[in-house]
Amino acid sequence: MNDNKVVVTENLVKDYQIARNEFVHVLKGVNLTVNLGEFIAIMGPSGSGKSTLLNVLSTLEPITSGDVFIAGINIKDIPITETLKIRRTVSSIVFQNFALIPYLTALENIMLPIILRGESHETAAAIAHKLIQQVGLAPRSSHLPEELSGGEQQRVAIARALAHNPQIIYADEPTGNLDTKTGLEIINIFRNLAHNKNITVIMVTHDHEAANRADKIYLLQNGKVKELLEKGENK
Repeated sequence: MNDNKVVVTENLVKDYQIARNEFVHVLKGVNLTVNLGEFIAIMGPSGSGKSTLLNVLSTLEPITSGDVFIAGINIKDIPITETLKIRRTVSSIVFQNFALIPYLTALENIMLPIILRGESHETAAAIAHKLIQQVGLAPRSSHLPEELSGGEQQRVAIARALAHNPQIIYADEPTGNLDTKTGLEIINIFRNLAHNKNITVIMVTHDHEAANRADKIYLLQNGKVKELLEKGENK
């Protein structure tokens, strides 16, 4: 596989069993290729399978059938140890609700995954300081999440996602709880990460303005990627 292709799905199917002989077919043969350093947006109506697709790509949910390659690894039927390794070393997730630990400061939230991978407190603090500076939030490093605005909390979440140098960041409605101006500031951080740090960003969103800042927009409809929406103003 081309080393530049960091996410590839081939006829990806995802079903949910809701009764003994009854299934809901959510993803019905998704074919998608995302390259290193690319920032893509996935749009679609509610119930189209956007979040399910993100959950499968991020290894949070198993595949029903088809193949999914993440950084060259086919994640279908891999053992849980390999799944956890991918989450620790290859990809990170940024959520709509930020998912910060409320009793930890901004800096401590960023430090946590670094400590969990076995680094010392001093090393974790040094790395976290650099990351919080990278997202422009160093003056707020000692504040608890409740003392931060929504945009500031999302910046902390992005810094935390960068803590293990991921190749891929999955962003699930990252501007959903933010006003338009703040949301676009967050999108610009993702663009910078993709274009200047060569990190692939795959974003699910309902926000057309945010999506239009991505390199490509994919439409997920009826469980399939139906078309690539061309756009020109941000090329």
